[in-house]
Order: sequence, then C-alpha cells, then structure tokens
Amino acid sequence: MRLIVPLAPGGGGDILSRLIGQWLSDRLGQQFVIDNRPGGGSNVGTEAVVRAPADGYTLLLVGSFNAVNATFYDNLNFNFIRDIAPVAGIIRGPFVMVVNQSVPAKSVPQFIAYAKANPGKLSMASAGTGVGGHIAGELFKMMAGVDMVHVPYRSGGPALTDLLGGHVQIMFLATVAAIEHIRAGRLRALAVTTATRSDALPEIPTVGEFVPGFEASTWYGVGVPKNTPAEIVEKLNQEINAWLADPKIKARLADLGGTPLVASPAEFGGLVAEETEKWAKVIRAANIKPE
Repeated sequence: MRLIVPLAPGGGGDILSRLIGQWLSDRLGQQFVIDNRPGGGSNVGTEAVVRAPADGYTLLLVGSFNAVNATFYDNLNFNFIRDIAPVAGIIRGPFVMVVNQSVPAKSVPQFIAYAKANPGKLSMASAGTGVGGHIAGELFKMMAGVDMVHVPYRSGGPALTDLLGGHVQIMFLATVAAIEHIRAGRLRALAVTTATRSDALPEIPTVGEFVPGFEASTWYGVGVPKNTPAEIVEKLNQEINAWLADPKIKARLADLGGTPLVASPAEFGGLVAEETEKWAKVIRAANIKPE
C-alpha cells in the first residue's frame, strides 16, 4: 500500500505521514510505503492519486493546500472535491502572526494602527505565492483594512531568515516553525490564526479576538481515489481515528502545534468543501495568481 505525500521530505506533513504509515502497517498487516511526490504546489502527487486504481491501495496525504489550489490554479487536470474521496482528518493547527522585534507593535490592535500609519511600507514574507501563510496574510489584510507588500520566497527557510534579520517585518508562520524563535525572544508573536487559542502557546491571543470572524488554519487528512469502496474508506477511517486517540500520538501532535482532527469521512469532506469555498473568495478578491 502507498501513501502518496505531495510534498518534499522532512516537513510536518511528511513526518505525520511516516507516523500514520507505521500505525496502518501494524494494524492492517500491510506494508505501507511513503511515496513523496512533490511538485506543482502539491498537484503532481495529488493527480497521481486521482489517476490511481480505486482499490484502497493508494492513499493521499490531503492538506489545506488542496483547498487553496482548487482556485489558485486555473487549469488543473482534476477537480479535487470530485475526484478524491475524503477518508479522515489528521491534524489542525494555527499559523502564528509573528513580527520582527524592530516592529514597535506589541499587539494586533497596535500592529493594525502602525500598518495604517505606514501604508505600503511593511513587508509580509511568505514561503511562496499561494501557500497557506500567504493566503492567511491576505485574509488579514482584507479584514483589518491594512496595506502590506507581499514578499514571496521559494521556501519557508529563506523567508524566516529574512524575517529574523529584519529585512521583512511580518509573517504568518506555522507553529512548528515559529515556536522556538518565539520562546527564545527572536520573534514576537502577536496572535494565532485559529478560532481558539493554541495549547502550545496559551498566552497568545487569537487574531479573531481583535478582528471578529478571522480564522485561518493549516490542516492535514487522508483521501483516496473516487469510487473506492465504502467499506474500505470506513475501515481506514476507523483505524486513523484510533491512531488519533492514542495518548502518545496526541502528545506528538501537540509538539507539532496542532490538535487531532477526528472526523467521519463525511465530516472531513465537509471541512474540505468549506475551506475550498472560503479561500476561493480570498484568492479572487485579492486577485492572487501563480508566479
């Protein structure tokens, strides 16, 4: 059995895939191969699963990137919601709104006031146009009514380096990448982007406490090709939810800055549909295009 990961090795999604692959191997008595297929903003790996036989032997690591890509890319060879059947959620977590220590703002309201007093003078870094942190930042710009210059990088590493160096001022960064810099005082966390506070950073408020209705999160789950038999989908869902209930796994997910995303196939499919619609509105309103 293959779990296709449409991302490069080493990141949070890859780590999750290897953890869940070992569990499924042990529980199902089948050897799981983690097959990294990065490229095209995750579309290469996703399409490989769309084209795979619907026999339960090929699974896809699904992520918030799939919800964004449905609108971000105009000419995909597949329709994600139509062609991938939802199986189960894995994890959901926030981005952290972090600023360089040179920025005088100590809170979201202070930052909004500072940005409005300096329109177009603040630079917002991201790991690339269309990635989750970029789209979360665009949503913040729209809802807070601020003008910041988006500076896309080829990946998160160089963007973080420039944020630490003060070459850019703000970034919406995944918790796992931000937390040690926050704890060490190298970056200042103003807020988390989920609707509720993060257990990993309980003292940090949410953006929504100051910008009502704001919510953005990064999430992962599992999907399979459409027309995969319902009994296979249900069996996989049960095993993944059992994995999420394991105390050691809960602790590991907390280390990664997220919470277990326990859901039925229908519930997870509902989340994917809601997120796809939500980010489509942001992408169109901000006129975000691939580079």
